[in-house]
Amino acid sequence: MADPTQNTSAFTDAERAAMKERAREAREFKKLPGGEQVARKITEMTPAERKIAKAIHALVLGISPDITTKTWYGMPAYYLENKVICFFQAGSKFESRYSTFGFQEAAHLDDGVFWPTSFAILEMNDSVEKTITQLVSRAISA
Repeated sequence: MADPTQNTSAFTDAERAAMKERAREAREFKKLPGGEQVARKITEMTPAERKIAKAIHALVLGISPDITTKTWYGMPAYYLENKVICFFQAGSKFESRYSTFGFQEAAHLDDGVFWPTSFAILEMNDSVEKTITQLVSRAISA
């Protein structure tokens, strides 16, 4: 017989924590405007992650007035027509050495049979800002 104290879940501790965070967001955050949800999440980040997240937030929202924001699985996410286009994931969320900026299926980034959907990010600079602007602009194009 299996030991009930053993973790037999197919999910890692970090994945289970993300699911619990999503459930908490659904309960607590659903009453808050999306911008306030994201602002709260950004304040929980480390100082270096917070700096990147704030820069990405301002940059992405400045690309189009049609982009909205709210949290998605505990991460700042950016929406177009209620579909997640892109998100910022703080590295500390999953004890990673880097944060990521990623895209979801609704993003129009398809390029043949193989293309990147997330990018490691250690800091913001002019080159990173230019690349994010180009990718998000392409992602929201019809």
